[in-house]
Amino acid sequence: MKQPFYITTTLPYVNTKAHVGHALEFIRADTLARYKALTGFEVFLNTGADEHGVKIYQKAKEEGRDVQEYVDEYAKHLEDLTIKLGMARDVDGITFNFTRTTNKEHTEAAKKFWNICKENGYIEKRKYKGLYCVSDELFIPEKDLVNGRCPNHPDKDLEEVEEENYFFKASAFSEELVDLYENNPDFIFPKERLNEMKSLVEKGLEDFSISRLAEKMPWGIPVPYDPEQVMYVWFDALVNYINVIGWPDDLDSFNKWWPVTQYCGKDNTRQQAAMWQSMLMAANLPPSRRIVVNGFVTSGGVKMSKSLGNIVDPLELIDEFGIDALRYYVLREVNPFEDSDLTKKRFLEVYNANLVNGLGNLVSRVMKMSEDFGVSYTNEQITEVIEAEREDVFSVDSKYREGAEEYRFNDAMDAVFKVVQETDEFIQKEEPFKVIKENKEKALQDVFTCVHSVIKISQMLLPMMPETSEKIVQAVLENKKPEEPIFPRK
Repeated sequence: MKQPFYITTTLPYVNTKAHVGHALEFIRADTLARYKALTGFEVFLNTGADEHGVKIYQKAKEEGRDVQEYVDEYAKHLEDLTIKLGMARDVDGITFNFTRTTNKEHTEAAKKFWNICKENGYIEKRKYKGLYCVSDELFIPEKDLVNGRCPNHPDKDLEEVEEENYFFKASAFSEELVDLYENNPDFIFPKERLNEMKSLVEKGLEDFSISRLAEKMPWGIPVPYDPEQVMYVWFDALVNYINVIGWPDDLDSFNKWWPVTQYCGKDNTRQQAAMWQSMLMAANLPPSRRIVVNGFVTSGGVKMSKSLGNIVDPLELIDEFGIDALRYYVLREVNPFEDSDLTKKRFLEVYNANLVNGLGNLVSRVMKMSEDFGVSYTNEQITEVIEAEREDVFSVDSKYREGAEEYRFNDAMDAVFKVVQETDEFIQKEEPFKVIKENKEKALQDVFTCVHSVIKISQMLLPMMPETSEKIVQAVLENKKPEEPIFPRK
């Protein structure tokens, strides 16, 4: 019986079109899911759309639109992006799920979760006055302000809010959270983020507001016993992680899949690693398995923004260069944990140098020699080689395996391109294109060695660039140079 593995992304807000940061998180989670499936796990891969909250409500009203119609449109845009990114919908060993926080199942689960936390004594009503960041959907304590503003959104004014809301008693779990971090040193990747959370929580986790007045912000899930209040978006949305795998109605399914490995952005660490974990503790549920924290993707060294005109649209990159070119850039050129830069110019340079001149050229060159020299092999022989190389890649190649297991897909990609480089060097050294005239047997053996290398590359790319992997295997099975370049020059 296969061991279950559950991974989720955060759910992007649907107040704007998806951006490179969303694509990055989707691609990394999908790659990890594919890798786990290829190494013998039964995988559940979750993503979706977060559809409640102040900024969504305000944006819809600004545009004079019905809020449900507005979120329907943007949720579809997100779901379409997961399709364009090639997320694993029809892959053996992977169950793919796209959830929406406006669906009935999620709504009922959020109410159930609220009631349990209330019954356990961790929710109470209080009058409160504070500074609210609409972009983060969070009250920002004075001690966390930078020049009087939210540290994540220094260009936006905070909103002063004074009203009676329900509060979650997160402060009750500070010691338990510190114990969680100390007893599980791999709970947050990378370690720097774990240390940040530990430092934050050691100072004492503050209680946080988990509702808003419905008359001011009606777009949310009603508090079960108080229709004048709606749930705060973070409290509502995080419940999707447990609901999609069966909680609270199918606990056999929930217990099979939980706990979860979560991807998130570094501006989301507090919500995922402290707030959500305290909520789970309040509901007597086990904590997550692991939280993997991405850095930001900048452009020209600064945060992407419409006003600066430096936004890079992932869909435009896919349309021009193909899905696997984007997957390549995200997995190899973007640091797995720290901020990284992406400009169209840099993308083009990397595309031509490493994919067109590197990988694509090698496959064309090897298969052209194989076709021209008349290298002979059957599909059955190639299938055996593919299976052997796949087993070797996922069990023997330590740099590749460790990179994938520790969420450093750049290291796994480096292992792939080391094989590309070594095969190029082998061809330059042995020169089978010259030897064929004098020693056909040796030339054929050298070319078949190169075909083996190309097959190995295809299997290493299987979780990271699945479309490219399939094209390489097809070229080998047909024993000829691909009719169209795998990566056309731009």
